[in-house]
Amino acid sequence: MDLVAADRAHLWHPFTQQRGWTGEPPLIVERAEGTDLVDQDGRRYIDGVSSLWCNVHGHRHPRIDAAVRAQLDRVAHSTLLGLTHRPAIGLAQRLVEIAPPGLTRVFYSDSGSTATEIALKMAFQFWKQRGEERARFVALRSAYHGDTLGAVSVGGIGLFHSLYRPLLFDALMAEPGDVRHMEELLAAHRGEVAAVIMEPLVQGAAGMLVNPDGYLRAVRELCDRHDVLLILDEVATGFGRTGRMFACEHERVSPDLLCLAKGMTGGYLPLAATLTTELIYEGFLGEFEEFRTFFHGHTYTGNPLACAAALACLDVFGEERTLERLQPKIEVLGGLLEPVASLPVVREVRRRGFMVGIELEEHPTELRIGHRITLEARRRGAVIRPLGDVVVLMPPLAISEQDLRRLVEITAESIVAATSSPALRPAA
Repeated sequence: MDLVAADRAHLWHPFTQQRGWTGEPPLIVERAEGTDLVDQDGRRYIDGVSSLWCNVHGHRHPRIDAAVRAQLDRVAHSTLLGLTHRPAIGLAQRLVEIAPPGLTRVFYSDSGSTATEIALKMAFQFWKQRGEERARFVALRSAYHGDTLGAVSVGGIGLFHSLYRPLLFDALMAEPGDVRHMEELLAAHRGEVAAVIMEPLVQGAAGMLVNPDGYLRAVRELCDRHDVLLILDEVATGFGRTGRMFACEHERVSPDLLCLAKGMTGGYLPLAATLTTELIYEGFLGEFEEFRTFFHGHTYTGNPLACAAALACLDVFGEERTLERLQPKIEVLGGLLEPVASLPVVREVRRRGFMVGIELEEHPTELRIGHRITLEARRRGAVIRPLGDVVVLMPPLAISEQDLRRLVEITAESIVAATSSPALRPAA
């Protein structure tokens, strides 16, 4: 059985309607180099979405490759339940050093969903052990925090989340960017809310919705005023995507819990972390028989290979001055997107740093305009991915200016090509 036939016979792809998938020839990635993916026929594609927002320094980076190989010569995996190991210890130290002030403790897991799930459970248990029954959470409308049930409960994207409503707990939904609405919710439910959870500055899966300046700072102040914890989900925005290591740095905000994943290992291996304060950590301390333990964990928590990759990823940030060299590319990207924003079928271009959402005029769902644009881009040598009718660009931070220009050109050409047929004109 060849690869295509085997894929169609056995694989179930995420966020993919399989009936449509089996009707098209798949792109089979054979290898990668730098910021390019290479298919089995040797054709190269610019990785325009960082392999789902996680690649940072490019594929097959020699520094990270070497770190993973070296760790393989020691131990590939050892549990953190009752044991510890050098890579997990070293990475926890490094994360605390670069994290916003006040975050001192690191709890590992393996994906963005689990990082947010852990933060929700920690927040609830923290208040419970202080004698307060706080089972409510405030999230933002159109939020996305992952696909496990707790994370879905604080999600606000109907297409992804509404089907599972009978399985979920109810969250309070605040209007993004509306400080007054957030204040009204916290005031109306004072003493009931464990935490506010939000993606700082940019709501990624919602289509790169950008918060107004000052909103994050205002939410932090409201949480302090109403004695509520603040959980920041930086799974997508962390590790340089907005131009700083963490998005919350733009408004000098420190959360009570910080969720990290995706770019932490440079896109090499699954690893996530939930960072929190000493105050929250101490709320779980007690005698064994008090059962104040945080009863949560994963088999691959703090996997040594992943931790080694993450340590090397952080080393590369310093050695290659990644954030410093990113700033002029962010400026270039802004200029490149101006003609895209002027295309007749483009409603709006939203951007923060290297996170871009190109929203198209409305088309009938069955036309799958976003998918058509993806196929057009693939023919021209780039991999991009839509969120409905929003075309997302989030290239690796290491992308060259030349490839960045080409990526935006391909995207513009693909939008024009996919929407040029009279049958595909925007709905009235």
